[in-house]
Amino acid sequence: MPPRVAGATTAVRTPRAVACRDGDVMNERFRVAPRRGDTPPRAEDAHRVGIMRRVAAARLRYCGLDELVDDVMTIVSELLTNALLHSGTTEIELRVALDDGSLRIEVCDGQEGSIQPKPANDNDQSGRGLAIVEGLVQENGGKWGVSDDGTTVWCLLAAPHGGS
Repeated sequence: MPPRVAGATTAVRTPRAVACRDGDVMNERFRVAPRRGDTPPRAEDAHRVGIMRRVAAARLRYCGLDELVDDVMTIVSELLTNALLHSGTTEIELRVALDDGSLRIEVCDGQEGSIQPKPANDNDQSGRGLAIVEGLVQENGGKWGVSDDGTTVWCLLAAPHGGS
C-alpha cells in the first residue's frame, strides 16, 4: 500500500444505476464438459455457475433493478445448475432481458427433454431447485415455463419501475 500523503484526499465514486430500456440485460454462453452418469461436474464448470450469478447481479444493479437481485441470483443459480447436472450438454446459454415491464430469464442447454419439478423428501440432497424457482417467480408476480422442445427454461418476473 502506498504511503499516505498529508493533506491528500481520495475520491470514491459510487456507481450510479442506469435505467435500462427494453432489451438484453445480459446474454452469456459458456462451454461445459458433458457429465456421464453420476459423476460430479468439473470444478471449473460448477464455478462458472457462481460467476454467471454474480454477473447477473451486477447487470441488474447497473440497470437499477436492485430489488430483484437476490431472487434472480437464486433463480439463475438453480436453472444453470439444473442444466449442468441433468442435460448432458456441452454449452449453456443464459439470457436476461427486459421486455415491457417484465424481466425475462432464460437458460438454454440445447438438449431436448422434459423438465418438471419433482417432490423431494427431507433426506434428498437435491430435487428442490425448480420448486424454489417456482416459489420465487410467484412471489415476484411472474410465471415460468419450458420451451416446447424442452431446450430452454424461462421465467418472467414483474420488473420494478426503475428498470424500464
